[in-house]
Amino acid sequence: MKRFLTFIFLLTILGTALPGFQAGAISGSDHEQLMQRAEFLLNNYKETEALRIYEEVLSMSADNYEALCKASLLHNRIGDRYSTNDTRQMEHFSKARQLAAHALALHPSDEESNYLMALSLTNLATVLGPRQRLELTTQVKTYLDAALESQAEHAGAWHLMGRWQYKMANLNFAEIAAAKMFFGGFSNRASNLDAIHSIQKAITISPQNIRYYYDLATIYQELKDKEACVSVLKEALTVNMETKEEYELSRRCKIMLEEQVQ
Repeated sequence: MKRFLTFIFLLTILGTALPGFQAGAISGSDHEQLMQRAEFLLNNYKETEALRIYEEVLSMSADNYEALCKASLLHNRIGDRYSTNDTRQMEHFSKARQLAAHALALHPSDEESNYLMALSLTNLATVLGPRQRLELTTQVKTYLDAALESQAEHAGAWHLMGRWQYKMANLNFAEIAAAKMFFGGFSNRASNLDAIHSIQKAITISPQNIRYYYDLATIYQELKDKEACVSVLKEALTVNMETKEEYELSRRCKIMLEEQVQ
């Protein structure tokens, strides 16, 4: 209730302070105010509305780096909510990659543009065919390495690195053979231990992100390390939740924990 009242209060302030807010229109005359409005919506989990404003900013200023990064992030998030057989998922992931590539062209060494490129490629790989999936997977680590070189405490990059390392450590025979045939094999390989260490690093940096705990617990479950899995799941259930996605992950953690302690 307190959070709802705070939202209404801020909404009232913004309605007075921002041109066209009450009428639902976007003036386009002040990028800074538009960016502030989009940030407010993003922080209050109004992601679709925030995306519309970031894209409005980009329609007027195509090289706005912050808007490019935020819009790419939101297309990735929104796309992830659709099923893999829904064409809207592919549309969101493709747009996310396009925006990340534009941001990367503007700031090729920045951690955020490199992280978002890696995230976009990772997500796109889930909806493409086997050859394209392997091709994109081979590119991901380059961008993650660049992101972490720029900012060693980037939790998202460490989490994504852990996911990439786990994938590399558990390629099946067909994937290894295909990679060798089409791309000369993988120059970078990793271990399950590498993946665990990377996601643990992400948790250390951002201990309130339940997604990190869930993915780490899933790895331990796959490795049949019950003690470690239970420990991580118990930690996960202490995290504060606010979004539908977080509550869903918490529900999955509870189910996994029940399975582990039976």
